[in-house]
Amino acid sequence: MTIRDRVPPLTSLPLPAAVDRRLLGKRWPVTELAPPPPGSGLAPVLGDAGPPVIGHALDSMRFGPAFALRRFETFGPVSWMGSFGQRFVVLGGPEATQQALVNKDKAFSQEGWKFLIERFFHRGLMLLDFEEHHLHRRIMQEAFTRDRLAGYSRQWGPVLREGVGAWGRPGRPRLYWALKRLTLDVASRVFMGMPSGNDAARLNRAFVDSVRAATSLVRFPVPGGRWAAGLAGRRTLERYFGENLPAKRRAPGPDLFSVLCQATGEDGEQFSDADVVNHMIFLMMAAHDTTTITSTAAAYHLAKHPEWQERARAESLALGDDYPDLAALDELKTLDLVIKESLRLTAPVPSLPRKTVKDVAVLGHHVPAGTLVTLSPSINHFSPEHWTNPHAFDPERFAEGRREDRSHRFAWMPFGGGAHKCIGLHFGMFEVKAVLHEMLRAHRWTVPERYRVRWDYVSLPVPVDGLPVTLTPR
Repeated sequence: MTIRDRVPPLTSLPLPAAVDRRLLGKRWPVTELAPPPPGSGLAPVLGDAGPPVIGHALDSMRFGPAFALRRFETFGPVSWMGSFGQRFVVLGGPEATQQALVNKDKAFSQEGWKFLIERFFHRGLMLLDFEEHHLHRRIMQEAFTRDRLAGYSRQWGPVLREGVGAWGRPGRPRLYWALKRLTLDVASRVFMGMPSGNDAARLNRAFVDSVRAATSLVRFPVPGGRWAAGLAGRRTLERYFGENLPAKRRAPGPDLFSVLCQATGEDGEQFSDADVVNHMIFLMMAAHDTTTITSTAAAYHLAKHPEWQERARAESLALGDDYPDLAALDELKTLDLVIKESLRLTAPVPSLPRKTVKDVAVLGHHVPAGTLVTLSPSINHFSPEHWTNPHAFDPERFAEGRREDRSHRFAWMPFGGGAHKCIGLHFGMFEVKAVLHEMLRAHRWTVPERYRVRWDYVSLPVPVDGLPVTLTPR
């Protein structure tokens, strides 16, 4: 009996033929990750190394969710694969995901993230573990209270209206890049308290280089390589935040940088200067990159489904001309459905790495201590057991009366889960709503009927062509 005989097929899985050719045309030897302890009753984790050294890294980056889904269909919810010269155990499906993210016995650490991004996002909140993470998160929570979010929304309103209005004449802009500039302007004003301009452009380049460096196949600083560019980007960011930190300590403002400089925990704990710099670098990346991806994905679906665009526009126009506060943004129910469905179809963070700090059993499989592990939200988001027609755009699946996202605690997990669930998830949802609200007020946008966006998964998802749209001012 083969592995494929033992795993139920995902019959609703429309995968590119190239994925099948790459995965099924070349049969890499299937082996055990490690023998289970004698008498444990556990099964070994099966998988394959893929091509020498690079393993399946290139296929994963090229095909993204399609690759992850085919591996799940082939091997089931617990398997291993070679990537970046390492062996990764891949956990897919809500049940396996739940065990790793709830992490009751503290077997899974954030060391998996450190393997990928430690050199570029050193000691960011997502890289901290257990008690230290809890302490830092508790202090940082002060920056994401409802009152703080209300203050941020008052700052981003004028920035977004001015930015979207400046798109101007009818044309075919590449929407991803227009949105990236816009969200960077928001991050510059709201997070750093600085106007956009030369510094903002330089910092954006540094963030892009740092993010893309994480998936470098050559992981040492060859001149002109991605790893070297990422290290240079990190130095640029450290220098900027370090130089501006003393002024934020002396004269705090409403921006996130200032808030972190002043934030105090329940017992009077405060962040050190190094903590503030590390957290700002991580938060700036997480905030403007994920907001750009989600805004782009939602705008694409609104272009492909003009009936949803008009439905959302009617709600936005009903708010009038004032900058929307949080209560007004809460009234945009159609956008809420569209954004959630867009997050399901294009998870902004396509993998969540971990590392085991002790032997652990996952769904009856033995995973030894010291194993790199990765979780794949896309596998959960396309599960036919939890979603009706999972590859279709259907925002109503999130509406009351259906709520397919409640089919399992981890059926929908664009913000992760457990102790490390995204601390800025409400900030992100409000900002994406505000971006789309301003677009709906100012423009209509379309794409050709046969157009399909193709995502590049080299780091975080980016549309290969930048998503060209036909933009018409209202």
